Amino acid sequence: QVQLTESGGGSVQAGGSLRLSCVVSPYTYSSNYMGWFRQAPGMEREGVATIDSNGRTSNADSVKGRFTVSQDNAKNTLYLQMNGLKPEDTAMYYCAATRKFYYSDYGLRRPRIFDYWGQGTQVTVSS
Repeated sequence: QVQLTESGGGSVQAGGSLRLSCVVSPYTYSSNYMGWFRQAPGMEREGVATIDSNGRTSNADSVKGRFTVSQDNAKNTLYLQMNGLKPEDTAMYYCAATRKFYYSDYGLRRPRIFDYWGQGTQVTVSS
């Protein structure tokens, strides 16, 4: 059973930073395409960032220049470094994974291509 476990969420003031982590288990599962999504109350789920098997990353326009997605294959962990946080970044953040191969930003607006999802971690940004 593949499990994704997010951590690192919390409450910060505008302008602050957080680093989200997503650990994939079991260790033997290799994700070839992963992403971060977020959903605020009453809003649709939104793609935030993706990373493909060649390390190419993509970001939603709303977070470009502020958020950075990365992964540590040795630890089977996906990260999302969030800087310059704004109140509109407040949402539940989810990581997602698939073993299928996709290129760059393909999954940013196609959440259904992902096979596994984490339970989410809450990020709250106050003004």
